[in-house]
Amino acid sequence: MKILALDSSATVATVALFEDGRLLAEYTLNNGNTHSETLLPMVESVLRAYGITTDDIDLFASTSGPGSFTGVRIGTATVKGLAFGTDKPCAEVSTLEAIAENLVFVKGLICPVMNARRGQVYTALFRSDGVSLTRLMPDSAISIEELDGILAEYGETVSFAGDGYDITVRALTRTKADITPERLRHQSAASVASVAYRMAQNGETVSDTALKVTYLRPSQAERERLEAEQNKKI
Repeated sequence: MKILALDSSATVATVALFEDGRLLAEYTLNNGNTHSETLLPMVESVLRAYGITTDDIDLFASTSGPGSFTGVRIGTATVKGLAFGTDKPCAEVSTLEAIAENLVFVKGLICPVMNARRGQVYTALFRSDGVSLTRLMPDSAISIEELDGILAEYGETVSFAGDGYDITVRALTRTKADITPERLRHQSAASVASVAYRMAQNGETVSDTALKVTYLRPSQAERERLEAEQNKKI
């Protein structure tokens, strides 16, 4: 099974080609360019380098969120466009689970954290046996203080990853954090593909028309609209 996976849910844009549990190619950019300009050319570059087209892909995968509202939409729209007309299945992968997959080889608690702004992080919690992840907490948008309290109850050292790594680790007062190398903290399309591969084996795929995104909380535009409506009622 050939999987084309991508992630544009945060600053990093990343694309990977995966086959039967083996990484064939990965292309990652962290240069500040807008994903709408770079993501599709990255996909085309990976496919061209391997001498294949989208017709050769068996499963398309993208992160469905949480993350940057715009970034998640771009990634999902790109996969929808690539899969359109191919009649091939798609996998909508949790951004947080894919980030945790970066550290699947580390036994113990794995906590992905993404900077959600407004004093919060997008987070989840997994336990790794060194080979696979077991989810302990659903994807959530909570304060670092609240997360610190949840993790402290386990009484274990925790491995963190994600673009919220620095702000989270600095703010912890009750939880001991393991040091995660910089290169493992950010999104990796290879990890997205790995999660998607398991999802396919478990029959957890959808059609391109059924692909959806997960925001966990309203977008800024939606919040402003709701605030404006509330102000009108006052």
